[in-house]
Amino acid sequence: MNAGSSAGKGTGFFWHERCFWHDPGPIGVFSSRGEYLQPQPASESPESKRRLKNLLEVSGLIDELEVRKPPAASREDLLRFHTARYLDELEGGDQARGGDAGEAAPYMPGSLAAAQHSAGLAIAAVEAVATGELKNAYALCRPPGHHAEADRGRGFCLLGNIPVAVMRARALGQVQRVAILDWDVHHGNGQQAAFYDDPDVLTISIHQAGNYPLDTGFFEELGEGAGHGANLNLPMPPGSGIGAYRYAMQELVLPAIGGFAPDLIVVACGFDACGKDPLGKMLLNSSAFAAMTQQVCALATRISENRLVMIHEGGYSEGYAPLCGHAVIQALAGSRISVSDPQNDEIAAWGYQSLQPHQRALIDSWREGWMKAAPL
Repeated sequence: MNAGSSAGKGTGFFWHERCFWHDPGPIGVFSSRGEYLQPQPASESPESKRRLKNLLEVSGLIDELEVRKPPAASREDLLRFHTARYLDELEGGDQARGGDAGEAAPYMPGSLAAAQHSAGLAIAAVEAVATGELKNAYALCRPPGHHAEADRGRGFCLLGNIPVAVMRARALGQVQRVAILDWDVHHGNGQQAAFYDDPDVLTISIHQAGNYPLDTGFFEELGEGAGHGANLNLPMPPGSGIGAYRYAMQELVLPAIGGFAPDLIVVACGFDACGKDPLGKMLLNSSAFAAMTQQVCALATRISENRLVMIHEGGYSEGYAPLCGHAVIQALAGSRISVSDPQNDEIAAWGYQSLQPHQRALIDSWREGWMKAAPL
């Protein structure tokens, strides 16, 4: 489907140049400057996102998508998740010299506008799919959002893109039950905190155990109150590869979402579980991300009338993340336009890519524990 077509029911691609202008400052992978830390470009840079958008242009895949550049999120929409005090603090820092939004979430003047546009992309993508205007969508959000909490930013994230978008859609009656799957290599603590006691939002995070944040992401965090059994964490051992992720998806993730029967599926789509990422220790290739996307697309067809939205999160390999992103969007759109990934087969051939005995045992124990928790 060509960009701008009015036929609808295609795959949306939501982006805005303003998002690429977020500047976290020259701190590299560190949360603060130090005497012996030579300044370097931040790990969360615009380059991997811009390269993905450019790759879509060069391959021609973008011409099959419904391209949208929606407005920034309003303060009213942000207040559904964030506290007024936190938003005021962000505005004050943005008007001064920037600062840190909470924990490892630095920003410079101008970043707030980028973050508001990032949340706006998520809002517009969720609304277009929830209302049936589009079949599914990909939002190229930056800065990312899955670590942001109601009263602070964390881990490169200033605003909670997914909680803001989902809360708005539910408030407007566009959806009731939502499943959020986060396969970023870091735990999706923001979504977990936002909906921890909500029985109508299932939050699932498959991530590297003990990476970031260190204080969340354990299997035992199953939700509380009415939401008990509606939060599932799969803290995978470092070094997990294609076989481990495939087994986890088939044995636990997809059945959990299927049993929940949501109106809408949202994927927090980070690419830092790829084998080339500097901030993760997992072994996925672009084909693995495409395969997971195909699995979720098939599930959405069966249980949520195709309603699926993917929100861009982490992924810090400037060269490899774009190849993973293209593979995901190709699968999402059901397109024949592919690009060559010269490292796909190499990564697949690495040692320990098959499901390891300790990985199988761990996933099996989670499946048994999840069934005992009486999930909704």
